Amino acid sequence: MQLKNLRWWVIALIALATVINYIDRSALSVLWPDIVEDLFPDESALERKQIYANISIVFILSYAFGQAIFGKIFDWVGTRLGFVLSIGVWSLATAAHAFAQGVLSFSIFRAILGVAEAGNWPGAAKSNADWFPTKERALAQGIFNSGAAIGGIIAIPLIAYLTVYFSWQMVFVVIGLVGLLWLIPWIILVKAPPKSHPWITAEEREYILTGQRNTDASDSFGEEEEEYNPTTRELLSRKQSWGVIIASAAIDPIWWLFVFWIPIYLNEVYGMDVKSIGIYGWVPYVGAMFGAWFGGLLAQNRLKAGWNTDKTRKLTITLGCLIMLPALLAMANPGGPTTAVIIMAVILFGFQTTIGNVQTLPSDLYGKKAVGTLSGFAGMAAKLGALGLTALVPILTADGNYTPAFVIGASLAVIAIAAVWILIPKIEPLKPLKRK
Repeated sequence: MQLKNLRWWVIALIALATVINYIDRSALSVLWPDIVEDLFPDESALERKQIYANISIVFILSYAFGQAIFGKIFDWVGTRLGFVLSIGVWSLATAAHAFAQGVLSFSIFRAILGVAEAGNWPGAAKSNADWFPTKERALAQGIFNSGAAIGGIIAIPLIAYLTVYFSWQMVFVVIGLVGLLWLIPWIILVKAPPKSHPWITAEEREYILTGQRNTDASDSFGEEEEEYNPTTRELLSRKQSWGVIIASAAIDPIWWLFVFWIPIYLNEVYGMDVKSIGIYGWVPYVGAMFGAWFGGLLAQNRLKAGWNTDKTRKLTITLGCLIMLPALLAMANPGGPTTAVIIMAVILFGFQTTIGNVQTLPSDLYGKKAVGTLSGFAGMAAKLGALGLTALVPILTADGNYTPAFVIGASLAVIAIAAVWILIPKIEPLKPLKRK
């Protein structure tokens, strides 16, 4: 049996995993108003916010180290088994939230969830490097990233709807089981990399392998020339690696500011309950979805037009950050809830325009055996940055004013631009350092 366009089936399945990923991680924030009434009825509003922040910090910290751990795991065992381990564990951890009785048990289950969910990103980056030629990687990454946005769109109203029929405990069980079902098509479809997959057509195999940056186009099976796959120590000695790591650490907290705090913001600023949050809270993720597609299509269009990778990536990354800047500042006084969620949609549009191209940088710079490692370190740095901002939010917003958090977000967008332009003078395949 052969399947045409097998690479797009693979990335579509990973995008679906990302949808499930975001439904699972979003459940706590959407259900939080019900959870606190059940488990923390005597705490003040500020104490409840701090409890939520503390549990979220545990998740991010675990997620940060999970990125580095799973970056190595995916490089060692490959994407097929790596995704089985990642999504299998995170689905069970999600269901286990039903048994949480307080801060400690929630923190334990969030820690397991964070470590396992972290595998999704280095796994997707490695799959992208394995399955796509250079000119299609930004679009593939955009499709994958759109899964996060679609997950956000679906998660908030879906979880709010499920609360009509189920307790918050059963909602966790239901959404946890969905991830286990995803494993079935993944195991069946992704039998091997494109070089040896039995279902891939000869034409697609040649197209993928000869379109990757270190392949010999004269060979119909894309025999690889020597790639630059540095050791971890050498990888971390290159300033280009730090450009990717710092850009990720700066840009990612903006996303997590909204992922964690949109439902809490709507509840605190506009007095919404879970059902009202379900009506408004999905809107920002529509902007994220279109941004993911736009960033990928723009990069692909420019590459097909003859632009080099350096010019294309820097244009798209910079454009996305410049879209975010005025919108983040506008959140200082957004007016009513409808205007607020529309401005948030613009911010997340800009974010997704940028992030897909930032996440493609490891495969632009290094060989496939090093992509997961750099993606893992960049993801860990990104989550540590998000941890810092999440820890600050209860302090910055103690009086109900979220403006300081949004101003910090705008500053981080500027830092991301600077990291890419200064530390990566030219985005191109790197060569080994000459030994003195």
